Amino acid sequence: MAHQPFQNKNVLVTGSSKGIGCGIANEFLKNGANVCYTARTLASFQNTQFPENYMNNRIVKPCDFTLPKSIASLRQELEIEFRTLDILVCNVGTGNSSLDTIPEYSPFNNIFDQNFNSAVNTVREFLSLLENAKGCILFIGSICGQEAFDAPIDYSVAKSALHSFSKHLSKKIANKGIRVNCLALGNIYFPGGTWDKKMIADPSRVKKMIEQNVPMKRFGTLEDVANASLFLCSEKASFITGSILTVDGGQTNCFH
Repeated sequence: MAHQPFQNKNVLVTGSSKGIGCGIANEFLKNGANVCYTARTLASFQNTQFPENYMNNRIVKPCDFTLPKSIASLRQELEIEFRTLDILVCNVGTGNSSLDTIPEYSPFNNIFDQNFNSAVNTVREFLSLLENAKGCILFIGSICGQEAFDAPIDYSVAKSALHSFSKHLSKKIANKGIRVNCLALGNIYFPGGTWDKKMIADPSRVKKMIEQNVPMKRFGTLEDVANASLFLCSEKASFITGSILTVDGGQTNCFH
């Protein structure tokens, strides 16, 4: 049997029924971890593509990570099933933002709840379980939180707040043996995702944008994101905390 670096590690990936979260969760599963997949409802998992032959190492749970009571309920369940938590990946978020220069109060707060507050609430609830295991936390951010790209302002500011929270939190809890890092993702392509829809609508425009703005002249893949995630959560990254790893094919370097 191939070496499995996450054997017996307990992993929670928020927002993992599809897309980036599912890609990360699947890779942890294939590398020996016990993985809890989550979505707002169990119905969200009807079309989830799980790796074969790992049924005994995965569980699926419904949770709305914008609601503290829902997170508390999940924590109670995982305390019974996992007892401890080694790795927390905060992936919940949405890019369905307002295009207004300054969005109205309600839609602005909704984007902040999903992209920032959900992560803060999750860490608050699971911190003691992570402390027991000397675990690690990984936030899924965006290059839109690093530079003023032509992206919705509410989404960009929420991701910027997430990056800042990650760095400050890493300093606060390093003495507990918990590492905290963040990925700043560029343009990640996967079936059914935002870029897939844009490619279907106007493929020539999207291809031109990638060629002009991304030095590696391609989209990032779910595998690219998963590989970076597993590295930062592995023993090979045991001296890395408070970092924001940019996964964007060089796009941010060309911003200025």
